[in-house]
Amino acid sequence: MTLAFHRDGAGSPVVLLHGGGPGASALSNFGRTIPALAPHFDVLAVDQPGYGGSLGDPITGQYFTHAATELAALLDKLGIDQVDLIGNSLGGGTAVRFALLHPARARRLLLMGPGGLSLNVFSADPTEGVKRLAAFGRDPSRARLAAFLRTLVFDPSLITDELIEERFRAAADPAAMRAMQEMGASFSNPRTYEEGMLWRDAHRLRHETLLVWGREDRVNPLDGALVALKVLKNARLHVFGGCGHWAHLEKFDEFNRLAIDFLTS
Repeated sequence: MTLAFHRDGAGSPVVLLHGGGPGASALSNFGRTIPALAPHFDVLAVDQPGYGGSLGDPITGQYFTHAATELAALLDKLGIDQVDLIGNSLGGGTAVRFALLHPARARRLLLMGPGGLSLNVFSADPTEGVKRLAAFGRDPSRARLAAFLRTLVFDPSLITDELIEERFRAAADPAAMRAMQEMGASFSNPRTYEEGMLWRDAHRLRHETLLVWGREDRVNPLDGALVALKVLKNARLHVFGGCGHWAHLEKFDEFNRLAIDFLTS
């Protein structure tokens, strides 16, 4: 598979890896972020396997490993040796696995509520967001999608009717539905699910890492950052109050300043 991507800007390369959930894609998650970062970086916003323009081929093995391997192949094709990585949720998990598999190819990591790396210490499992996502998977509908999307934000006004319709159209594609099932299986299959527990391997990372969390995150709650901070050798944590799982959207200007400063310092 060749992953679909959107590219803009010049400078050092930065890969944006979107979160999961029905109808997600690089543009859906990072459509506003790309032009904000493009004056500073060569921005590569990638549709992860099973999303957007990267539909069709089956997802084999554990999702994070599969996606990281596909990302490495894309960078090879583009002739890019080393990148900074910004990953949200599912994309954060892909970024971590990429850095573990290819440590010399990853420079810095900015991870927003990263999947697989966060381990809930106090919050219940599954979280509210994960339960809403599973409900959509069992019986897809606009109402269930809207309920899931609202768990991603602190400010519900961000979940507009237009966004719900856009995401539902993308999620209803039969190829997208198959991919969602394959991805879900990779996190529950006894042969692969432990590979998704990235916090077990994160002690091997030596990359400078900025963890970004929304204080009101209902998908990967803030207490999930505690283990990541414990095991990562070179990490710091920035918490936005009045913010859910989409820090790059709910705290748009502040997040962009934070990202630019971190990646250029």
